[in-house]
Amino acid sequence: MPSKTKVEIEDAVAQAMRSLGNGGILLTTKGGSKVDSMVIGWGTFGINWGKPVAVVYVRKGRDTRGNLDRTMEFTLNIPDGRLTPQIVMTCGTIHRHDVNKAKELGFTLVDSDIVRAPGIAQVPLTIECKVIYRQKEKLGLYPDKIQKKYYPQDVDSDATGSNRDVHIAYYGEIVNAYRIEP
Repeated sequence: MPSKTKVEIEDAVAQAMRSLGNGGILLTTKGGSKVDSMVIGWGTFGINWGKPVAVVYVRKGRDTRGNLDRTMEFTLNIPDGRLTPQIVMTCGTIHRHDVNKAKELGFTLVDSDIVRAPGIAQVPLTIECKVIYRQKEKLGLYPDKIQKKYYPQDVDSDATGSNRDVHIAYYGEIVNAYRIEP
């Protein structure tokens, strides 16, 4: 069974920021017995309301969003290096409710210390977050160039990547960080 080593939040955030710009990280939720992970390449880290936070963006049609709204918790799973092409393909493009991505990828799920969403041994750095604020973004507040590129209104909501749905911003207080060791 893998073990966990505590990591300073600042160190975990620094690695997460590098990974966001280098192929992405996983956002993982758990609702009941259903674990769902999705690749994210957008995010923000900082201090809000005196707390360390991770802000993640999820479109309304994603399974991850349903779990997130029910539990108000998530983990960020950060790879050493880049996510594998298989992880990107499975967690970045499959949006069907009937697919067990963790099983399909052979992930070893590791219980978190504070939140229900697990860590993933194959993506070993884990940041645990509890949602403290969320807001649906308003399309009309984006500049036209961003609207056209990321929110084309003629692209169905089920499309991977740019589509008509705006994101919901979830502000997660970072409550713990650890590295999973084999």
